[in-house]
Amino acid sequence: MRVHVVSDVHGNVEALKRAGDGADALVVLGDLIDFVDYHDHGKGILGRVFGAEKVARFAELRRGPHLAEFGTYVRSLWASLTDPAAVVEEAVREQYAELFGALTAPTYATPGNVDAPHLWPEFAGDGVHVLDGESVEIGGLTFGFVGGTVLPPGAVLRKNAAWVPYLREAAEYDAAVAGLPAVDVLCTHLPPAVPELIYDVVARRPELGSAALAERIAADQPRWSLFGHVHQPLARRVRIGRTECVNVGHFQRTGRPYPIEW
Repeated sequence: MRVHVVSDVHGNVEALKRAGDGADALVVLGDLIDFVDYHDHGKGILGRVFGAEKVARFAELRRGPHLAEFGTYVRSLWASLTDPAAVVEEAVREQYAELFGALTAPTYATPGNVDAPHLWPEFAGDGVHVLDGESVEIGGLTFGFVGGTVLPPGAVLRKNAAWVPYLREAAEYDAAVAGLPAVDVLCTHLPPAVPELIYDVVARRPELGSAALAERIAADQPRWSLFGHVHQPLARRVRIGRTECVNVGHFQRTGRPYPIEW
């Protein structure tokens, strides 16, 4: 069996069309949506809605130390729209129509934090299996899937915001990890909380990881732990016991799937 795995697609439709070439199945670990394109400020949902100049300012403030100023700027952008939630949902639907249309069968997918999982059933056609807190057998191995990321400590998710990312309370996320059966391949958007895997060398800061994932890996020793989320990790792979923990790569930029074979 040969399975191709991608994560952090962020709107790269053309590469996604080819991602399953030569494989028996495709696994997608989330972040299909291109919400903020930090490489081309005119692209992505924010680029389409507000233009490249405003997105450049957004990116500059987000990288800086002044979170209060960043928050004020973001609120001013949304306040400039009559119905920001409707504008964002329309743009998300347009991207999903293209992205899900590019998926080859069979595909097994779980959402990332920059996704709207409540919309996925509307776009997932035949042969596209949406899994979150669930497992499936592929070629005789059990694959377990957990989507989204963990809500940062002290953060509050505003349900009435223009854009609500897929962030989960730590207890909810941990319960989804614990609820999986014994798996051979652990598929998540979020990495396990291993320092080398969560540190982004370009952003120069650690991203969030899951301690529950690291504990589950140490206890069960699946063949692979596969994930994305951190675009430029300090280490792309780390072994925990017999488990190969692999960041499958920033697919938007590389256009290359990560293959596994058995």
